[in-house]
Amino acid sequence: MTPMRTDLAYAEALDAADPLAPFRQHFSFPDPALIYLDGNSLGRLPAASPALSRHIVEHTWGDRLIRSWNEGWFDLPERIGAKIARLIGADADEVIVADSTSVNLFKLAVAALRQQAGRTRILTDDLNFPSDLYILQGAIDLLGRGHRLEVVPSPDGIHGPVDGLTAALDADTALLTLSHTVFKSSYTYDMAQITQRAHAAGALMLWDLSHSTGSVPVDLHAAGADLAIGCGYKYLNGGPGAPAFLYIRRDLQEALHNPISGWMGQANLFAFGLDYTPAPGLRRFLTGTPPVLSLALLETGVDVLLEAGMPALRAKSVQQTSYLIDLWEAHLAPLGYALNSPRDPQQRGSHISLGHPEGLRIARTLIDELNVLPDFRAPDNIRLGIAPLYNTFADIHTAVQRMAQVVAERLYERQPKSAAVVT
Repeated sequence: MTPMRTDLAYAEALDAADPLAPFRQHFSFPDPALIYLDGNSLGRLPAASPALSRHIVEHTWGDRLIRSWNEGWFDLPERIGAKIARLIGADADEVIVADSTSVNLFKLAVAALRQQAGRTRILTDDLNFPSDLYILQGAIDLLGRGHRLEVVPSPDGIHGPVDGLTAALDADTALLTLSHTVFKSSYTYDMAQITQRAHAAGALMLWDLSHSTGSVPVDLHAAGADLAIGCGYKYLNGGPGAPAFLYIRRDLQEALHNPISGWMGQANLFAFGLDYTPAPGLRRFLTGTPPVLSLALLETGVDVLLEAGMPALRAKSVQQTSYLIDLWEAHLAPLGYALNSPRDPQQRGSHISLGHPEGLRIARTLIDELNVLPDFRAPDNIRLGIAPLYNTFADIHTAVQRMAQVVAERLYERQPKSAAVVT
């Protein structure tokens, strides 16, 4: 007898046939019963990271001390950047690991605006991560308030305003910057299409890849993208606060200037001259001394992704998010849950947002009482982040059953209406 698509037996059959199933062993599962669906916010701990951390602390720092700068530390930003480049369709010398996502956005935005002298408009959408807008607002202030930020609204709060952005682009637009996969709904832009339209208006294009890298195929070269940033702690599994990365198309690297010029971006670090001369290539966009411990740990997660391969990861992600939507339709829609992500797999990333008026209390019940760990984004989004390297189809099935239980049995009523600091 063939199991129904909504049966646990069907999920278990999919897991048994999953070619990526062996990659679960590359991650730590201290509580095997926990269903972790927040890899879009903080990836799981790679199993190799604790031993690597001890090696760095005890040997390369403890034994080798400052000699370790010449034994691999100094090259970490470029070496790991070259590996990330393979995940996002870039060349090795076009990606470097540095600072945080926000700092990298500031660097690239200011550099782009200075390069686009005479143009005063910055375009984005209201689906962008709010921190990105804060950075852009700060950049405008620091540049003397000669630029203005225009936020194009989404037509439905789910899909990107492609037509609105296209209509807004004009000869005064200096920069268009968007999240490739948006954080609330998981909507994913057609990168090549949007980049082409920005270029047709003479604008530079800056992509935030934080919710895409390691989960969605990205080909910056094919899209003709100018600039990009991304974080290291979501699907790259680099750990909390892991360093971020930035991308600058090779032919733009010498034309752009790092607004936070510092020692690590100096052409000759140990000449100790009092005037700054930028290093050739992408290294000029480094600023201060890199955080070696967290930087080195990022490489472990990147290596696992490269071994699995983005085509296989994306195929499983599409299969799992589609399966989740099927389960939502069968079990959760009748209980008042709304689908707040695109149905078209070509337009979504690897997380699914489900809305409910009691979304916050439902999420807290799942976390506090039912051993399911999603996250919540106001006003009503319960985000279910699927990381194909370690999430199973059975995880998804069980999580949906527990989400149904929370509403059917009104378990959420035991929870306060206030939010925790981090949701």
